[in-house]
Amino acid sequence: MRLTVACSVVSILALTVSACTQESEAPPAPLAEAPAPATPPTPPVSYACESGQPVNVIYPDTATAQLAYKGQTYVLRTVQAASGARYVGSGIEWWTANRDGAESATLSRLGPNEDVGTAVLERCSRPSSGPVAPGPVPTPEPAPGGVLPAAAPCRGPQLKLSTEGGDAGAGNRVTNIGIQNIGATACSLTGYPGVVLQDRQGRNLTAIRSEQSPGSYFTAGQAPAPVTLAPQAKAAFELAWSVVPNEAQGQASCPNVTRIRVTAPNDTAAASLDMAFAPCGGRVRVSPIRSLVPTGTPAPEPTV
Repeated sequence: MRLTVACSVVSILALTVSACTQESEAPPAPLAEAPAPATPPTPPVSYACESGQPVNVIYPDTATAQLAYKGQTYVLRTVQAASGARYVGSGIEWWTANRDGAESATLSRLGPNEDVGTAVLERCSRPSSGPVAPGPVPTPEPAPGGVLPAAAPCRGPQLKLSTEGGDAGAGNRVTNIGIQNIGATACSLTGYPGVVLQDRQGRNLTAIRSEQSPGSYFTAGQAPAPVTLAPQAKAAFELAWSVVPNEAQGQASCPNVTRIRVTAPNDTAAASLDMAFAPCGGRVRVSPIRSLVPTGTPAPEPTV
């Protein structure tokens, strides 16, 4: 009996020693890996705007921009632009361009198609020596005729229309429609404007079509060419029509126009001008936009 108890005690002691030995020989727990150093956040780029309200933009990569304005943050994506860098999204458009040592930018509200800015919210700028946004390098697209525009395209909100004289003869009429850049930065116009005629009630006169024509009855044709408008500068195009009813088509009188609405090439936001006339034949002719030579400017000397 004593021998059995002794053996039991010895067995228990052996198991205890064995367990301690196994525990001491167990591999150490793996050490937690040191966290990888965090990538420093991209600093925001601050723009000063005409209203006094700043616009701060983060360009985290080459395809997106995060714009902060009036306590709201908008996530934008890059889209094709004739010049500069253009971002759209969240109902707004952000368009930047570098010129004369400064970076200018326009913040606009997108139109119903969510593609083109139609209402300018802010015009902003900053020295171009500041942090450079890592946005894409835009590929300028040539205008008709293979010439690149020198500035960002003009938009409706920065344009003002006027009448700049005209001519008449043999049943034909022509009026020069002035287009003035009332914005704070230069912009460009290339090609034919869009023209819609309206009656006294503001209804579009769809029976009168606008035809693109390189010239009018009084001037020779000209090909579209880029026109750069500095702030307050003017360009013009010719609006021509006939005042003789087309009797062959049974026309005895011609519709009365009281207003024209003009859109810049490749834009959808229209500028309006009150203008009373009565075009016949169901059409008006529109020339390309050209530079407007101020009254009193001497004509250039003829070349030999």
